[in-house]
This record gives sequence, structure tokens and C-alpha cells, in this order.
Amino acid sequence: MAKCYVTGKTTSFGNKRSHALNASRRTWKANLQTVRIKDENGNVKKVKISAKALKKLELERV
Repeated sequence: MAKCYVTGKTTSFGNKRSHALNASRRTWKANLQTVRIKDENGNVKKVKISAKALKKLELERV
């Protein structure tokens, strides 16, 4: 399962409810984007980051 490098977000699980309140399982997938960043050692690495974290944080992209 894919996971955000910064926030740790993964797929969420829950129920889809019909008008009659029947429950069936469904998933909500995190909006993960693959980006190349420089880590703290200056190495370039390819990681998956959620779109929200990508907008909020100042990451050095390559």
C-alpha cells in the first residue's frame, strides 16, 4: 500500500451507505504524487507525497 513520505497518509476504509442505509465497504485513496526531492543528506530520491503536503511544505524539488 502506498504511503505519503511526509505525513504518512494511506488509504482510508469505511462504509458506503445507500438510501436504505445498506452498508458496503469502500476505500478513499490519498492523492499521492511521485516527486524527486533532495533529502537532508543532499541525495536525490523519488518519493510519494500527498498533494496537500506538496502545496504546504517547502521541499527542494529536483
